[in-house]
Amino acid sequence: MNRREFLALCASWPAASFGSARLPIKKALYIGMLPRDLSYAERFKLARDVGFEEIECQTTPDRATAEEIRKAASSAGMRIHSVMNQAHWKFPLSSADPAVVAESLRGMETSLENASFWGADTVLLVPAVVNPETSYADAYRRSRENILKLLPLAQKLKVMIAIENVWNRFLLSPLEFAGYIDSFRSPWVQAYFDVGNIALYGYPQDWIRILDKRIVKIHLKDFSFRKNVAAFVPLR
Repeated sequence: MNRREFLALCASWPAASFGSARLPIKKALYIGMLPRDLSYAERFKLARDVGFEEIECQTTPDRATAEEIRKAASSAGMRIHSVMNQAHWKFPLSSADPAVVAESLRGMETSLENASFWGADTVLLVPAVVNPETSYADAYRRSRENILKLLPLAQKLKVMIAIENVWNRFLLSPLEFAGYIDSFRSPWVQAYFDVGNIALYGYPQDWIRILDKRIVKIHLKDFSFRKNVAAFVPLR
């Protein structure tokens, strides 16, 4: 199933399926999944028309574009619930280079400000990247030190920093992940749990039970181990 087929399927779901008996979980969509040849207003309207309730947007440094996105969401009657930070892979908080870390912090500050401007309550963050240049211990220490620098702004804006589990060779067990979050002793650092990302090296149910109330957002995607190949696959 491709993206357009998935959106068409959502549009065919009966309205009754969104009744009062459902779980208190809202269906959202990442804006990058929508056709990029459409304007922001058209993308938000399309997402609403096929049954999504909220949108996750990416970091947007340009103020005019941020305003366009805000107006598009308002016109469509949709809430922007989260901002996906864009700087954390190219400029990881775990880097030994102060210039790289400074760029990463600026990116997160922009993401937090975007979230506040749009009315979102969360920014997704990949906290560190472990690689030949950055040891696990250094990644742990540096990422914590730098996230602590962001907490005053997060608290001021009332926007949570939600740590996502990704293939960064970091926080590889749910117990460690929970301990990392708890180490901040702050309600402004929580978990953004990705069900598909965990499938390569763990079981989603274990992570969900252990992370428990630390989980404030969930990414849902499919993953397959068929034919000795592990890969993301289209939703079905």
